[in-house]
Amino acid sequence: MTAPTHDTSADTEKSTSGSAEPAVARKVEGRSLGRIAWTRLKQDKLALAGGIVVALLILVAVFAPLIVSLFGHPPNQFNQDKIDPLFGTPKGAFGGISGEHLLGVEPNNGRDVFSRIVYGARISLLVAFLAALLAVVLGTVLGVVAGYFGGWVDAVISRVMDMLLSFPQLLFIISLVAVLPNDLFGLTGSSVRITILVCVIGFFGWPNVGRIVRGQTLSLREKEYVEAARSLGAGRRYVLFKELLPNLVAPITVYATLMIPTNILTEAALSYLGAGVRPPTASWGQMLSTAVDTYESNPTFMVVPGLAIFVTVLAFNLFGDGVRDALDPKGTR
Repeated sequence: MTAPTHDTSADTEKSTSGSAEPAVARKVEGRSLGRIAWTRLKQDKLALAGGIVVALLILVAVFAPLIVSLFGHPPNQFNQDKIDPLFGTPKGAFGGISGEHLLGVEPNNGRDVFSRIVYGARISLLVAFLAALLAVVLGTVLGVVAGYFGGWVDAVISRVMDMLLSFPQLLFIISLVAVLPNDLFGLTGSSVRITILVCVIGFFGWPNVGRIVRGQTLSLREKEYVEAARSLGAGRRYVLFKELLPNLVAPITVYATLMIPTNILTEAALSYLGAGVRPPTASWGQMLSTAVDTYESNPTFMVVPGLAIFVTVLAFNLFGDGVRDALDPKGTR
């Protein structure tokens, strides 16, 4: 009696058809801090809008001569034919706005407002960026030194910070401009004023950066990875440049983006008070100062530079807030 044969091919086909296909293993990819920050920043629409406006303003400042040659007139060119000889006001409605002068002309002299707004953006952004760069460099270096070394070094630098923060910045700049000559270190005219503005605004701005960097350094120098680097024989230079500074990039970047609009307002205020760039160099604050005498007959001339300052400062503030939220390690987005 023979044993019944069993067809294994049917079982094999059944088991093959009945079993589920194994899931394809997905490769797990880590995200860098920069990628995480960019993902968070893209989710903030207001910050993106502010960043786009900031980028456009930078392009306008860089390509000011080209833009003016295409859509305006030389910023210091007088167009007396556009001015009413009796009242000194621009001919036409809304300050003389026309296809030839997109934002009208200035009262009394007829200079093209559009061209001066474009060149004013160059002055404002130049002073703001250079002053912020100077403040960030000084504040970072002195803040790291004070926080890392401590002791009498920290005490001296901290007292210097407190002294500068209590000093009246605007009064000092106005007094300094009043006594300085027109020619200084080979510079003449508006170049002297711009250099003074950059140096003074940046010098009085570094204690704000220095205090933040100092506080972060005091916290970071006690972290485990710093202690590990020291235990492995790392010197002070290695700890400062390889362990501390890379972890200070985020707060420094955030504060720099928030410092730029403050510098723009400071430059505009100084130009408004006559301590900024010299005429006829275009400046938004200087245009506002000139518009004070004519705002009743021509309010457009005051609205345009005021709106330029408002939009610029708002764009930088929105972008700065977005960058701060994106770089926040405790963020949930």
